[in-house]
Amino acid sequence: MADANETRDWRIFSDFAHVLIEQARSLYAEEPFGAELKQAAYALDSTTIDLCLSLFPWAKFRRHKAAIKLHTLLTLRGCFPTVVILTTGKVHDVNILDQLVYDAGSFYIADRGYLDFGRCIGFTAAGPSL
Repeated sequence: MADANETRDWRIFSDFAHVLIEQARSLYAEEPFGAELKQAAYALDSTTIDLCLSLFPWAKFRRHKAAIKLHTLLTLRGCFPTVVILTTGKVHDVNILDQLVYDAGSFYIADRGYLDFGRCIGFTAAGPSL
């Protein structure tokens, strides 16, 4: 299976995932999640996955350790991922904010690892056209 996946173009899986996400959004659009909001709400967080440095030297995290980070944006209506970004363990959480496409008027919940006042001012200044 690994050999077969080496020759497959990853974009077909990405396109298929986007189709499934849109179907799930429509299925859960009216589902309550404990707050009376008309706008969408998302939760953003990451998890670090430790790896063996001798097997994954490209993912060097610390002196004797390798790791990757899985950054996930969950929609809170239906609780399914809408964005998953895989990086090496050294990438700081706040850098992921530059890779996201934001829904204007939506709520985004994240821990302080994503706090950057300069970026927050930019989001506010952009207003509804985000």
